[in-house]
Amino acid sequence: MKILSRFLLLTFIINTTIACSQTKLKSQIEMETDKNKSEVLDVTRQLTELMITKDTLAMNKILDIDFTLTHITGYVQSKAEWFSEIESERMKYYSYKEVKTTIKIDGHKATFVGQNLLDARIWGSRNNWHLQQTMQLEKRNGKWIILKSVATTF
Repeated sequence: MKILSRFLLLTFIINTTIACSQTKLKSQIEMETDKNKSEVLDVTRQLTELMITKDTLAMNKILDIDFTLTHITGYVQSKAEWFSEIESERMKYYSYKEVKTTIKIDGHKATFVGQNLLDARIWGSRNNWHLQQTMQLEKRNGKWIILKSVATTF
């Protein structure tokens, strides 16, 4: 009986320790995911702010070398061409109001979907665009880099 009691006590202690470790690990994973989501949200908001201030030098630091922007028309634009349009003000961004965001993290990759009301003049047409941006990001050396963005309306 003594052996059985010790065995049951030991089993209880081991199971409790495992359960606590699993809970702690799950909590750490959730905290890391929340941290990553916050960082992704920060970098995507930063991009929009930099578009408004026409700071293509700072934009270049958060966009991949092969970044592309797909417009609502379906036109795929290179980063260099987009920067040229911003600098010449053929694309002029005035302000935005965030409506909704969703972020999915998968390891060192992320997908951001953001809906904004964007006040912009694009190729001569100024409008308050109901713009949805779907961005693919990758974490490199501890920083999220935007790989591409696809614009649609909502």
